[in-house]
Amino acid sequence: MNEPRAPAVAGGVTYARTCKECGQAHEGQDGHLYEYQDEVDDELVCHICLQPLLQPMDTPCGHTYCSQCLTSFLRDQDFCPVDRQRLALAQCRPSSLLVRNLLDKLTVLCPFHAECQSSMQRCELQPHLQHRCPGLRRLREESERRKRPPWNEIKASKIESDAVTDTKPTPTRSSVRAPAEPGLVNPAFEEGEDVSETPLRSSLVAEAIIVDIFREDPEQDVGLRIVGGKDTPLGNVVIQEIIRDSLAGRDGRLSPGDHILEVNDVSLTSIPHSRAISVLQRPCSLMRLTVMQEKGFKPRPDPHSSSSTLTQVTLVKRDRSDPLGIKLIRKSEEPGVFILDLLAGGLAAKDGKLRNNDKVLAINGHDLRHGTPESAAQIIQASEVRVNFVVMRYPEPEECGDGLGRGARRVPEPQYFRRCSTYLKDPPCGFSSLEKTVSMKKEPRHSLGITIAGGRDCRSRLPVYISSVQPVGCLHRDGTIKRGDVLLSINGVDLTQLTYNEAVSALKGQAAQSSVALRVIQTVTEDDEDDEGDSASKDEQDSEEKAREDDINWAPLWTRWLGLPSHMHWCRDVVLLKTNNESWGFSIVGGYEESRGHQPFFIKTIVPGTPAHFDGRLKCGDEIVAVNGATTVGMNNSSLIPMLKLQKNKVTLTVVSWPGSLV
Repeated sequence: MNEPRAPAVAGGVTYARTCKECGQAHEGQDGHLYEYQDEVDDELVCHICLQPLLQPMDTPCGHTYCSQCLTSFLRDQDFCPVDRQRLALAQCRPSSLLVRNLLDKLTVLCPFHAECQSSMQRCELQPHLQHRCPGLRRLREESERRKRPPWNEIKASKIESDAVTDTKPTPTRSSVRAPAEPGLVNPAFEEGEDVSETPLRSSLVAEAIIVDIFREDPEQDVGLRIVGGKDTPLGNVVIQEIIRDSLAGRDGRLSPGDHILEVNDVSLTSIPHSRAISVLQRPCSLMRLTVMQEKGFKPRPDPHSSSSTLTQVTLVKRDRSDPLGIKLIRKSEEPGVFILDLLAGGLAAKDGKLRNNDKVLAINGHDLRHGTPESAAQIIQASEVRVNFVVMRYPEPEECGDGLGRGARRVPEPQYFRRCSTYLKDPPCGFSSLEKTVSMKKEPRHSLGITIAGGRDCRSRLPVYISSVQPVGCLHRDGTIKRGDVLLSINGVDLTQLTYNEAVSALKGQAAQSSVALRVIQTVTEDDEDDEGDSASKDEQDSEEKAREDDINWAPLWTRWLGLPSHMHWCRDVVLLKTNNESWGFSIVGGYEESRGHQPFFIKTIVPGTPAHFDGRLKCGDEIVAVNGATTVGMNNSSLIPMLKLQKNKVTLTVVSWPGSLV
């Protein structure tokens, strides 16, 4: 039988060093530590760490280990630790629900013996620690007294804020100052301005963290859209978007703008986009991501600022089961949890401090900046009589100028807001396109054998593209048309500006003719030319049944869109508003370079806590084609930076946005 682990919680342990899941003090990547009330059956013990299993994984040879133990072991070895049969992590699967339930029901003791003598099932320890344990609550309160949270720093007095600004940030793992890069400008940090007229800012700080995501299905998407890569102007691999209700979305630790440095110890820092996506899509039960997260600036508060304000509200219930009378929602254009309505006669309405459209940043210390209404409701239901809210509130629009305030962006965009781009420019260096035409005679009843996707009515206003070429159609036999080609016309009928349904009708109508002339554009990258033979052989190995299953969800990689000619682009205007002493909050790469010529400007970073971040429409990987209607084509950094700095309160960015590659 295994011996219980020695308790790790002792005097001098701080809240920051205490694991919020098991309550013990252990290193971030070590397995959780539990104190078991009874002896645990050997069948439920990992043969590597000799402790009860955590996130158990089964091998093909019939043995079971902790997921983390097995992953670490197989980094250096290629065999099962018990019978030494050859083994790879991809062959292992999560244990059955029965085994996991047996482990969850093991009785453990609360590690804070001096203040809490509770015992409970292992699966109940985390909520106990978060909501009921007096020991961890004491550590949390001591931590808050020593260092007030960021939303209090922003609201603090000038004297307190000065002290905070001069204090160096303490990272949980590693913090670095954001390095200057060739071709990178950062309108978020404007060094040349008089510091007496602008808020003092600490340097832009980035923190490297490790995020483990577990998948019951090793081939399941984690829910990230990815842009960048060595072959693109961004250089780094960057998270553009996190899909709602996906594994990454529910995990909550990743954010748009995070730079992915490694995946399962494979570096992504010097590989092209397509290979980075291939690494991210490899089947595995545990995906370990090493990411660099921007932490933004800490500005001094300005009492005259009209920007968003952070408010703390405490509601006191008569009984734990009393409802607060708050309706919470999520919004399509911005992550997080928002207050939709306060029910008449409810506790929140009577208190009067919360308002409709407030964004909930935290409840009882739980970060909800990327949370869901469901998770917020669970925290409220599990809370004691006091429920502490931290909300962000936008000011009411002022009755001056054009009448626009920060909150104005929340009105849904009209359809005409996106339009065909009139800004002519070349694609980035290394990306190009090739026009192809196929003319053929056919029987009117014979199908072309293609499926399509996209259309100007889809979320990203994509042109219509070919999502599959079926083996039974005319175009497959010809061999010229490939999956991912963008449709231009059929028999002279323009397809470039059509919605999906309009394109389907046009194709069906023209395919009924005895002769068909189809024009398409194929985008090409330098990486494609290097790997042409490999990708062709890989395509041939894919079975037709698997291809048919993937047709519905298949989409081109982000880099495929970069090579399209500019007349195929659709753009939109994004209006940002700020006060005089704020900065816009995004960094860009691109512009004229002597070695590569004229390069488009791309958004590389959006800094937390700035107008660009709060607005929510700009994304990493967006291409800036104009500023206040003036084209950026031919500009270099020295001409674009002053243009952005001169815009004191309002700037209109015209951007082209392509969806990132889904993993």
